[in-house]
Amino acid sequence: MEDISFKIIVADSSHKQFSSIIADEMENSAKARGTGIAKRSPAYLETKMEEGKAVIALTTEGVWAGFCYIEAWGHGKFVANSGLIVSPEFRKYGLARKIKREIFKLSRTKYPESKIFGLTTGAAVMKINSELGYIPVSYSDLTDDEEFWKGCRSCVNYEILMAKNRQNCLCTAMLYDPNAKRNHTEELALRDDFKKEIKLFDRWVRLKKYVMLKLNKSKDSITSIFL
Repeated sequence: MEDISFKIIVADSSHKQFSSIIADEMENSAKARGTGIAKRSPAYLETKMEEGKAVIALTTEGVWAGFCYIEAWGHGKFVANSGLIVSPEFRKYGLARKIKREIFKLSRTKYPESKIFGLTTGAAVMKINSELGYIPVSYSDLTDDEEFWKGCRSCVNYEILMAKNRQNCLCTAMLYDPNAKRNHTEELALRDDFKKEIKLFDRWVRLKKYVMLKLNKSKDSITSIFL
């Protein structure tokens, strides 16, 4: 593998030129995984850059390589690190982990007392989150801010979310609580074998997807009988 250097910095208005590329790649990546994410427009990403609530990864030649941004909910009581994306050509360099660590540090700096949470269908992201001190939680442990949940409307799995009364979906919820002792990296609540083997994360994600989609399909089949 070619040795490539990256710089990961807090994004600003000078990086707005990459907003369309980033938005398109977020959507394409979700489609490739067969799952959905809340769509974000280039304008929305540009706002995050202007506010200093995003990090961007670039090669030494200035080529865009990755991105992630911060969203605050419930009057800042909750913070989400959203939209983690790495350009396809740079996905074998451990860049996602580096970006996640930088956006996590930025979140802790800007919102030191906030709980940081995430919803993800990606096994790799789950593993990275666990390394940072996140633990799996139920959806009821997340923000009840309606604006956050409105963002899920553009997700292809929105019907499943609503059918479960916003208590479950294909995504796995994970939370970092700065006031909880259990969030020390050495005391992670995840099983030891999860920490060592990413395949177990992947199995969990695939199993959850299978169960949720099967239940939703069964529900549609039963409903169709009475239509």
